[in-house]
Amino acid sequence: RVFCNSNDALKYLDTKTAPVVIKADGLAAGKGVVVAKTIDDARAAVKKMMVGKIFGAAGEKVIIEDCLVGEEASIIVVSDGSDIVPMASSQDHKRAFDNDMGPNTGGMGAYSPAPAVTDELFRKIIDTAIMPIINGLKREGRPYKGVLYAGIMLTDKGPFVLEFNARFGDPET
Repeated sequence: RVFCNSNDALKYLDTKTAPVVIKADGLAAGKGVVVAKTIDDARAAVKKMMVGKIFGAAGEKVIIEDCLVGEEASIIVVSDGSDIVPMASSQDHKRAFDNDMGPNTGGMGAYSPAPAVTDELFRKIIDTAIMPIINGLKREGRPYKGVLYAGIMLTDKGPFVLEFNARFGDPET
């Protein structure tokens, strides 16, 4: 759910169970996502973003999501509006501290290809996440020409799109 009012976001959190994800809806130097292990942590994140303005205008709107468990991978393609040329899959080192126990960083390096993304999974992501966006925009008369970067969570239930960006990933590229 998307919120432009901190009180509404805080009320919504009363209906959720942890873990929950709080995202600033804007550019936050790769640090605008909090995976809150408790509802109190989630409430604190909403207050820091929306009331404390730690991300400036990027935190005026927040997204509250269920927490998906798995490995995150990046799929980056270049499109001419009809066809795509995919880059190899990649993964970045998101969290600080050993065993990914710390907060998200802006990215501390990356590796490619992502070991968790098999050829079959890569094709599934292209077919079910990337091409529907490219084809949908083309059908709407707004063909997308440029770089499309998808952040994908690889879960036991399959891949889920976390985000799309109209840019190269950093540090993945």
